[in-house]
Amino acid sequence: MAARTFDCVVIGAGPGGYVAAIRAAQLGMATAVVERGAVGGRCLNVACIPAKAVLRAADVLSEVREAGDFGIVVAEPTVDFGAVMARREKVVSTLTGGVSGLFKKNKIELIAGEATLTAEGTVRVGDDELSAKAIVLATGSVARPVPGIEFGGRVVGTEEAWAFAELPGSVAVLGAGPSGTEIASAYARLGSKTYLFEVLDRVLPTEDEDISKIVGRGLSRQGIAVHTGTAIEDVKSGKSSVSFTAAGEQVEVDWLVLAVGRGPDVESLGLDAAGIGLGERGLIEVDGAQRTSREGVYAIGDLVSGPALAHKASEEGIIAVETAAGLSTHPLVHVDIPRATFCTPNVASFGLTEAQAREAGHDVVIGKVPYGAVGAGTIYGDRSGIVKLIGERHYGELLGAHIVGTRATDLIQELVNVRALEGGYAEVARIVHGHPTLSEAVLEAARDADGWLIHG
Repeated sequence: MAARTFDCVVIGAGPGGYVAAIRAAQLGMATAVVERGAVGGRCLNVACIPAKAVLRAADVLSEVREAGDFGIVVAEPTVDFGAVMARREKVVSTLTGGVSGLFKKNKIELIAGEATLTAEGTVRVGDDELSAKAIVLATGSVARPVPGIEFGGRVVGTEEAWAFAELPGSVAVLGAGPSGTEIASAYARLGSKTYLFEVLDRVLPTEDEDISKIVGRGLSRQGIAVHTGTAIEDVKSGKSSVSFTAAGEQVEVDWLVLAVGRGPDVESLGLDAAGIGLGERGLIEVDGAQRTSREGVYAIGDLVSGPALAHKASEEGIIAVETAAGLSTHPLVHVDIPRATFCTPNVASFGLTEAQAREAGHDVVIGKVPYGAVGAGTIYGDRSGIVKLIGERHYGELLGAHIVGTRATDLIQELVNVRALEGGYAEVARIVHGHPTLSEAVLEAARDADGWLIHG
């Protein structure tokens, strides 16, 4: 067995792992990344990036169909789904190629294979044994099984849903969280007959209730048959279709997509041999610097607690290697990490919902305005979007923010930044915003929370 030594070995080349490796190299560490699949991990190859590429195609199609509202007359558009998928592949290859280029630029060694921790604290990859002062576990997540439903045939997960060879005539999605709503929104607008099922009482059930209601109405307007408080049973996958029962009714579609959650990908890591235990929900327990119970071993991303988001994994990777390098780091505050869902309408949020803030005992103040309150909402043809701020009355603290509508996923960042810089809604209310922009809706929501809404 060949023994090799590095300063840092990262297991997994997804957005957490590759960012950790680049930062480690910047800090002067001899760094290797072990990846059993493709550079970029799930996010770049089969999840976040492919999803947004397909969603962007649906967005463009919607804009063309709505062009008449802006005085632009065009013929009825058609969908070349093969071209949509070809562009998807080009986007993926461009970005994964970029990561490979960054590895070369930073002199990071990429090792292909399955990595397993040993009792001695090394990493075994085939016939090679790698030792390092710092080992970062960044293997991401796997789909969780659904009781009573098996993957296979016409029953697929989210990864397969973003890579259909042909545009489905009909598709059903189980799970109306971020992934499920994105899939439903994309395929409904591209022309598939689409069903969306959620066992809880509303779509995007972890978002603020006001936001969920608007999203539910928006999805229904796209022609999606939305069924909340509904489970599916008696799933039968055939050669060309899949059937099931929902609320006593028989449904048959081309594909059934299971979008009901994922769990940490730890099975092949050899955690027991390395003396690393699992905590709640099978996650690896870490401290605020991402250190596991084994000295020199760190864990990040979907392997640890907190929201399963690519940007959260990236930041944790930076914290881990900076800690290993002896730099001073600060733990992430999970509730302040921005969340984004790219269905139509867009949804973005951070912090507490109104219900959570009240349950926590805060003296809650709400600032809420529709996009239609500012000029840009009418200009862009989206008067129904809203900005909702959750504040604490006495100190003016910004406890949370929730946006639904055009460009919500970009607009949220201003409020995340204000919170990070220890500002509150009163400060946002006094910051000059450009006119006419959608960001003025953020300004007006802050003024509403502060008691002096102008446009409303």
